[in-house]
This record gives sequence, structure tokens and C-alpha cells, in this order.
Amino acid sequence: MQPALRAFARYASLNVLGMIGLSCYILADTFFVARGLGADGLTALNLAVPVYSFVHGSGLMLGMGGATRYAIRRSQGDQPGADTALACAIWPGAVLAVCFALAGLFFAGPLAALLGANAQVFDMTRTYLGVILLFSPAFLLNDITICFVRNDGSPRLAMLAMLGGSLSNVVLDYVFIFPCQMGIFGAVFATGLAPCISLAILSLHRRRAGFALRRRAFRLPVVGSVLSLGLPSLVTEFSSGIVMIVLNSIILGLCGNTGVAAYGVIANLSLVVIAIFTGVAQGTQPLLSRAYGTGAHAEAGRFLRYAVRTVLVLAAAIYGVLILFCTPLVGAFNGAGDAALQAIAEGGLRLYFLGIPFAGCNIVLSFFFTSTDRALPAHCISLLRGLVLIVPAAFLLSALFGLTGVWLAFPAAEAAVTLCGVLLLRRARADGAQK
Repeated sequence: MQPALRAFARYASLNVLGMIGLSCYILADTFFVARGLGADGLTALNLAVPVYSFVHGSGLMLGMGGATRYAIRRSQGDQPGADTALACAIWPGAVLAVCFALAGLFFAGPLAALLGANAQVFDMTRTYLGVILLFSPAFLLNDITICFVRNDGSPRLAMLAMLGGSLSNVVLDYVFIFPCQMGIFGAVFATGLAPCISLAILSLHRRRAGFALRRRAFRLPVVGSVLSLGLPSLVTEFSSGIVMIVLNSIILGLCGNTGVAAYGVIANLSLVVIAIFTGVAQGTQPLLSRAYGTGAHAEAGRFLRYAVRTVLVLAAAIYGVLILFCTPLVGAFNGAGDAALQAIAEGGLRLYFLGIPFAGCNIVLSFFFTSTDRALPAHCISLLRGLVLIVPAAFLLSALFGLTGVWLAFPAAEAAVTLCGVLLLRRARADGAQK
């Protein structure tokens, strides 16, 4: 095996495993809440998930932006610049953590109402939001630390931390919801403890090249660069939350709480699939940034090809599994045996997941541009797939085809973004050839 392919396989496979584990934060909640609290609990969870997406996206923005700059500066032998990247990710994270925690203390109720929680599910939604926001400092610090540890040459430890936190979440979900009878609070408390356990594992990291938070390393211009490079990660996570809010609203009008609960099953399965593709992209990021920092542009192109081929193969395999096991997969989240929920979710799953090959390519392209210090095309891809195309598509197609149109909005939008992404890649290569 070629050295470049061996490095790609190591980083990508370890990060895919870690991201699958990380996505289990919400998937485990979905399973145990559905079994323990029924359709109302599932609806409340689905309404609250966008806030988690925003918190997680903020952590990834700082982590990916800072770690990308860290890897590029370190590959160029600029250790003070690498230290500055860490400081300029940590301190903005601390400010955001305080803001999120205060929102959890004082605004969980208004936020639940804003997200569309009716009287039937309001209390559960408010509880979930309040607790998840209070744990936001742990989520943010965990996301940032994982990205820097991975870029400091320890992808295995980053993977173990993600898996350790997620497996603890699965176990604690069961314990808190069933034996302890803690309801929705138990589910979200288990989710909040997971990043704390992950951070404990990450504390085992041993510095390889001066990975340290140093005094006087904070620089406002560098903060701007970190935020710019990391913005696509925030847009991806935040927009997924916005899309969930929009689709929840449309589906609520078409078929009520049962439809929202059915979409909750699809959305949470989608989180796992997208996490797998994100794992491939994030795993490739350190390799791309190092190649770019040392001027090895041909090697960076090779890593991009490996990543695209990998997500296409994975997408085909995942769709095949989803089609073959559609009924039992949905049934696992339908503890009450609701026939309407089962039918809606099965039909939606078959249509919605037609978009995953395009989504995988779009995620890889966005990370490629970010990793090679091309923020603008990365922003374009993230905004197009996150908000600009899918929201209008959802309204238009649902008006034309009802619920079927809602499910088709995702594949239609992702296919259009892939076309735009290919054009942006060709333009970037043409510009690079002219320099």
C-alpha cells in the first residue's frame, strides 16, 4: 500500500469510528426516549435537537478552524503561530460557553415555545434544552480538544475519546431512563455527561510538538482566520438544525405530531450517515493541511480522490442496508407499534436517503477547501447545502407533492450543490495552475 493511501486509511477509518460513536449521542437518546417515553418524547427530542446541533457546530467551528491553522503553521515550522491558533480557539469558546449556559438557565422555556413545542410536549422540550445548554462548556471544549489532538498526530486517541464518551452515553441512557425512571431529564443528563468522559480520555494526550496554551498567544486577527476556516463546520451543523425546524413545521401542518415523530427517526438515522461522511472528511483534514502547508499540491489532490471514492462506496452500501432493513430499523424506534408512524417513516426513508451520495461528496469538498485555506468556496458549499437550496426546495416540493415532496427536498438540494461544488473545484484548480 502506498504511504499516502496508508495514511489516509489510518486517519479516515479511525475518525469514522469516532464520528459514528459521537453521533450515538442523539441516536441513543432517540432509541431509549422512543421506548421509554413514546411518540411525545420523540417529538420533544426532535424539536430540541437543533439547539444541540448549534452548540456542537460552534465547537466544530472553533476546533476545525483552529486545528486547520495549527496543522498548516506547524508543517511550515511556525510553532508560535501554531500556539496562537490554539489560544484563538479556546478563548472564544469560553465566551460562547458562558452565553449558552446562561441561555439554558434563563431562556429554555421561551426557546422551547419558539421551536414549536405545544402544550403536550412543552415541559419535556424545555427540560432537554435547559440541560443540554448547561452542559455546553463541556461540549465546546471537547470538540475543540478532539480536533487539536487529531492534528497533533493522535487520531487513535481522538477516536477513543469519541467512542468512550458515546458508549457511556448509551449505557447511562438506559440506566437513567429505565431503572432510575428519570424520563427526559435522564436522557439529556446522560448526553451531557458524555463529553466530560471524553475529555477525561483526551487528558491522556502527550504533546508531540509543543501543543500548549501559552500566554499572550491570543490575536484578534487570528481569531478572524480561525472563525473563517471553521465557519463551514458551523454552517453545516447549524443549518441541519434550521432544516429540521423548517421540515418539522411543514410536516406538522401535513400530518401532525405523528409525522414529526416519523421525521425524527429519519433525521436521527441521517445524523449517523452524515457523521460517517464527516468522519472521512475530518480524518482527511490533517493530511490535506500538512500537504498544503508544505506545497505538496499533487498529494493533496490524491487525498481528495481517496476521500470522494470512499464516501461514494459507503453511500451505496449504506443505502442498500437501509432499504433491506427499512422495516426493522424504523420499528426499533417505534416502541408503541404506531402503524401510521411506521408507514410514514418507511416511505420517507426510501426517498430521503437518495441524497446521501451527493451529501458525502459535498461534505468532502467543503472540508477540502477548508483544509487547503480556501475559505470562500467552502462557505459557498456549506451555505448552499445548508440553507440556500434545501429550505426553498422543501416549501416548493411540499406544495407540489405533499409529504413526498418534503422527503425529496434533501436529495434534490444535495445534487444541485454537488454540481456547484465540482464547478468550484475546477475553478480552484484552474486558478492554481495559473499561479
